[in-house]
Amino acid sequence: MIKAGKISIGLHFLILVLLITGCIEKNKNEQTPKQLNENLIISLKGKWKFSLGDSPDWSKFNFDDSNWEVINVPSSWENQGFHGYDGFAWYRKEFIVQEDLSEKNLYLILGFIDDVDQTYLNGKLIGLSGGFPPDYNTAFNAYRRYKLPNDLLRKGKNVIAIRVFDNELEGGIMSGEPGIYSVNDELNPELSLEGIWKFKIGDDKIRSEKNYDDSDWDSLFVPAHWEMQGYRNYDGFAWYRKKFFINENLSKEKLILLLGKIDDIDQTFINGIQIGSTGLWNFEKLPQDFNSRNEWDQKRIYSIPDGILNFNGENVIAVRVYDGFQDGGIYQGPVGIITQKRFREFYAR
Repeated sequence: MIKAGKISIGLHFLILVLLITGCIEKNKNEQTPKQLNENLIISLKGKWKFSLGDSPDWSKFNFDDSNWEVINVPSSWENQGFHGYDGFAWYRKEFIVQEDLSEKNLYLILGFIDDVDQTYLNGKLIGLSGGFPPDYNTAFNAYRRYKLPNDLLRKGKNVIAIRVFDNELEGGIMSGEPGIYSVNDELNPELSLEGIWKFKIGDDKIRSEKNYDDSDWDSLFVPAHWEMQGYRNYDGFAWYRKKFFINENLSKEKLILLLGKIDDIDQTFINGIQIGSTGLWNFEKLPQDFNSRNEWDQKRIYSIPDGILNFNGENVIAVRVYDGFQDGGIYQGPVGIITQKRFREFYAR
């Protein structure tokens, strides 16, 4: 999100005028142009299974949706027999993958969804936008573009399940070109760290330690602002933690941690050792200068020193974040570990 102070006075005035005259409203036909680097692999336009209501079982790969309604995507559900319905609904789509796609850099693109979604592939959460009640936060104008973990898309049958909440007016998967796309000019880590992380607001340096007990922490999806996940309007300190294992085949490689973009500043630790930092920090003071260099918009790229990673067991990454105002957290990918060799080759192209 654009930070306050980064918008011109003229634009502030225009927005004020539009608000006063009542001219700002939901633009249901907003489109994001297809990027030149996105190559369609599997189209997901057309008929999907659909049901009103809400159940966590509906995200599961083997859930029986044979008695569900059939609905066209993209299009609002109001246009397809559910006029006036506001609330929860689910979409499910089964599709077949004919070839091994594990080496490709893949994204699920869904276009625009009104208002809020959680999206699952084969039962695993891969993306979310907006906030569900009771911390409702619309994302009707957010373009859904979710990274697919390399090992999640199977050869053969696959299932996408999308939980949607609509608060008012039209609802559903509204517009765009839904499909699975390969992307050639974005980094694709050897080990993806996107997905569910442990999360806790507040601050304590001991949270960086490998053996720290985070079992009672909340679970948040990365990458996504924490405001979308129950921490609306929270500004201040917070910590993320994630356990991971890394293939021994990478033990001879120089490795880089990609953390995407973090709002606003961070300190990052692996197995209790700090490997990177963005912004001006002091553990004894509340950060004041957290936005002078647009830290919220900087990509986090941290070299991992030799000897820190455990290639024969568990590793822990801990990220200390301070957000000064508006949205906060690890909000944009890619998030993962890549070899220095592939990183350099990518930027040398």
